[in-house]
Amino acid sequence: MESESLYNLLHLPGRVDQAAGVTLSQGEKKKFLPPTSRKDPKLEELQKVLTEWINAKLLPEHIVVRSLEEDIFDGLILHHLFQKLTGVKLDVEEIALTAASQRRKLAVVLEAAGQSLQVEEPQAQWSVESIFNKDLLATLHLLVALAKCFQPDLSLPTNVKVEVIIMESTKSGLKSEMSVEQLTESSTDKDQPSKDVFDELLKLAPEKVNAVKEFADGVILLLLIGQLEGFFLHLKEFYLTPKSPAEMLHNVTLALELLKDEDLLNHPVSPEDIVNKDTKSTLRVLYGLFRKHKLKDSTDGEPLESPN
Repeated sequence: MESESLYNLLHLPGRVDQAAGVTLSQGEKKKFLPPTSRKDPKLEELQKVLTEWINAKLLPEHIVVRSLEEDIFDGLILHHLFQKLTGVKLDVEEIALTAASQRRKLAVVLEAAGQSLQVEEPQAQWSVESIFNKDLLATLHLLVALAKCFQPDLSLPTNVKVEVIIMESTKSGLKSEMSVEQLTESSTDKDQPSKDVFDELLKLAPEKVNAVKEFADGVILLLLIGQLEGFFLHLKEFYLTPKSPAEMLHNVTLALELLKDEDLLNHPVSPEDIVNKDTKSTLRVLYGLFRKHKLKDSTDGEPLESPN
């Protein structure tokens, strides 16, 4: 695109040019999201879905996100979200007041997230620097990756892509060009994921799967795991007759940790979903146990591909 067009994109009325005053070292590149792209309806919808998803996850902690651009950068929200999604406790200070401590906390959270996502920072589409500097594109890439990994059934807008401006410092001066940034995958028949067998099961026999809600307090689940896996669970380790949601959550969290240790969870499951009697999440947990122990009785030893 010609420089005049770039200038017009960067200098729309009512908005300060975010590239103004930015100094780039030689060879350095930076991406900027022009105002026209920020107003893209699909981009706005993606931000809305992700914001609602985070707020739903963090509702028990009374945390409310209003702006992904302004509320994510210091690591506080990401810290709580990561712990909620993974159950992993991070050794970081709860409240970071200075910029230096916020950056350190963010670095710890992003390193842990990268390990869970199996993405190292050089290959990631985000970094400590970009998130801390409130880079909306980097923040969206990170949140989309977390959602796809830990809640793949979340209905994200498909084929969200926006025009960005890439500025590069060269020996001859600043060079600018337009590019297209893909934030979510396109939705074609070929790329569509196969139907979730658990969704199909719920449609075919809803009256028969309601019994799995009896696992909500974690007691039967723990006893079942102990019986099948040969664990001895001391009564001091869990609540045999839980009387509160917190005690139920303790039981379910312990059960999921045992299943993770035995590599029996092929799909991320939130303990809160089990306690809240989410049928599909409970079925996923039970099927992990069924699949392993059914194979022991299988004569051919072939893996089971889907539940019947």
